[in-house]
Amino acid sequence: MTQRTRRSLALLTSGVLALPLLAGCGAAEEEGGAAAAGPDIAVTARDRVVDGGVLRWAVDSLPDTLNTFQADADATTTRIAGAVLPQLFVLDAKGRPVANPDYLEKAEVVEREPKQVVLYRLNQKAVWSDGREIGAPDFVAQWRALNGKDSAYWTARNAGYDRIEKIERGKNDLEVKVTFAKPYGDWRSLFGPLYPKQVMGIPEAFNEGARGALKVTAGPFNLGAIDKKTGTAALTRNPRWWGRAAKLDTLVLTAVPRAARPAALASGKVDLAEIDRAGADRIALAHRDGGQVNGAHGPAAALTPAQATLSWALAHGSDETKAKEEQESREKNAEAVKKYADEQTALRSFAVRKSLEPAYTQLAMNGASGPLSDERVRRAVARALDRKELAEIVLKPLGLPAKPVGSHLALAGQQAYADNSDALGGLDPQAAQALLSDAGWRKNGKITDPAGAKAGSESDGGTKDDSKTPSGPGTGNDGLYIVGQDDGRNGALRRGAAHEGHGGHAAAGLPEGPAQDFDGEIADTDRFAPGARREQPSPVLAPGSLAAQQEEALLTQARTLDDGKRTAADAEGQAENGADDKEPARATPAPAPAKQAARTSGAVLAKDGKPLTLRFVLPAGPGSEALRTVGDRISRMLQTIGVATEMKKVADESFFKDHVASGQYDLALYSWPATAYPATDARPIFAKPEPAADGSLVVEQNYTRVGTDHIDQLFDQAAGELDEEQARELMRKADARIWAAAGSIPLYQRPELVAVKPGLANAGAFGLGAPRYQDIGWMKPPTEKDAKKK
Repeated sequence: MTQRTRRSLALLTSGVLALPLLAGCGAAEEEGGAAAAGPDIAVTARDRVVDGGVLRWAVDSLPDTLNTFQADADATTTRIAGAVLPQLFVLDAKGRPVANPDYLEKAEVVEREPKQVVLYRLNQKAVWSDGREIGAPDFVAQWRALNGKDSAYWTARNAGYDRIEKIERGKNDLEVKVTFAKPYGDWRSLFGPLYPKQVMGIPEAFNEGARGALKVTAGPFNLGAIDKKTGTAALTRNPRWWGRAAKLDTLVLTAVPRAARPAALASGKVDLAEIDRAGADRIALAHRDGGQVNGAHGPAAALTPAQATLSWALAHGSDETKAKEEQESREKNAEAVKKYADEQTALRSFAVRKSLEPAYTQLAMNGASGPLSDERVRRAVARALDRKELAEIVLKPLGLPAKPVGSHLALAGQQAYADNSDALGGLDPQAAQALLSDAGWRKNGKITDPAGAKAGSESDGGTKDDSKTPSGPGTGNDGLYIVGQDDGRNGALRRGAAHEGHGGHAAAGLPEGPAQDFDGEIADTDRFAPGARREQPSPVLAPGSLAAQQEEALLTQARTLDDGKRTAADAEGQAENGADDKEPARATPAPAPAKQAARTSGAVLAKDGKPLTLRFVLPAGPGSEALRTVGDRISRMLQTIGVATEMKKVADESFFKDHVASGQYDLALYSWPATAYPATDARPIFAKPEPAADGSLVVEQNYTRVGTDHIDQLFDQAAGELDEEQARELMRKADARIWAAAGSIPLYQRPELVAVKPGLANAGAFGLGAPRYQDIGWMKPPTEKDAKKK
């Protein structure tokens, strides 16, 4: 796989459905259509940008390695490489690779038979920071390090490089001739970034030397100091750069956690930061309120009038110890409120630039075991989803286009993009129910409890957060909340309460109506919104009649036992009175215990004594609110077709490693970055799992664990196809079959929200395109001529 494997996508495979033929899209430049959202970077001509200055750009963390070809390379590794190393091809605003004229005059396939030959004509001015020309020796060193033949190199991937037969100098030093042993359609993905031979030519330099330093570079910036204490990496203008000089003197990448970025922006620690929805909301509130804080949001918002009164009473009470503690607490709270207010004043000057990331969020279904191993069940789940509604939940409030993604392999705008979702079909609950029926799942099915198991759900009616509460045997917490499933005992109580007036829904402040229609969700949420008139008690309070119900149940049991004793006494008396004239009474066996009523699944489908319940795993971290909202909505959609879900929220650090990658889930929501080279980058994600010698499955990145030989063949054909239009057609066919398998359902393109300091030019939300680092800078102040134009 290539570097873009970490920026690739996810799938599911296996296809039995008849698939529609895919029509051609006309001219190559029109393939893929328009991007769903273009870049929002305040495009400014270079002559209107100041020469000089510093930009502080927030990143998630400092990189563990500066070598993008190592397994622990991350997004910051890629960002640094983009600014300091040769990028022979870069992505335009539609996510399409184009030759970078700073390094290439031309690159093309010059021979196809008997073997593919690519000729690179390098920019004659292109040199490394040590003055040496960029040339064939650098290409050769990188090929030998990455082709997989020398185990001394600790590489994360070798896709494409393993197809090269030889690399040689062309007619002159500016030409590099690459001959392939096997055709490779994604040849543009190679040699990007290109490292100097000093890094690639020696295993020690590749493995260790390039992890913390790059002594030789060839970009608009050089790598300066990396300071672990301050969490910064400085990139400085390259004096040997032959292209248009970088506008900035210094670009400082600063490690700031997402949750801390609004405060970092306000304090001046950073000028540019990708933020989450909560950060964008803070900036919007700062603009709306003029930077003033009235207590409706921020630290003071959580304090109720009753709490404020109690706090004042304690602070001024006669208990000196409690008074002192409360006074200290009030002082800290006052400081937090002031700090928040100061930050809001500062955030008022920031803007939020918006686009859509080169990544999409999907619903992944684990097809290795359980109900989802049946392709019909996976398709039924997919047909129950209103993908447009799910996209609107996330994107519409942000003012971004909310069109569902129609491909697993590309995004709108990229040439390989085509909406192939018709291969599966859209929202159709009736079709979903028919698929489930065909798979043997029925309503009101008999439920067989395993030996020793407790009947019914042990949920307390709310979603448990496994990331904050101890879990496992003995803790009483399994992190689960079953949506759409109710046990016999609780169901009986609920149905009984519905007919008991004040002991039912009314007493609990819950919506009126048949009890069986209540699923744990508040039907009329407006009734409980802030400021709404409270006609009934809050639904978060337990029903007042619960104790009475428990008491009545105990009294019923007592009466039953008392009746049983009286019956036994009467029988004994009758036996004594008739002892003289009747045969002695024979011993009779103890009565058989009363049969419990058979437990059924109700509205939830069941098969072979088991309800159709799917484990839905979601991350519990502060940046995953949107995923959890979408997950809750999906659960309700599935409930309409009789599918229950066990919602389990887990710590962010364990979500992928311990659940998705290890296969401990049925349903999961996560995102895969897009790629300009799907035949290469998507291959390991869609590859059919193969059994290992120990009996386990080698899944590569196919975390849904479903694949087919046919889809693998389509990827292989596309990777070796030199006719670009034909290669894209093969990818569309593969995507149609992935849709038909319904193991991975693309939902929406992820939002990209970037906070920027006023006056920053050519930076922000880049969308599908790559940053042009040398053009980023600070706008010049407007002149009198500019003012007259306005």
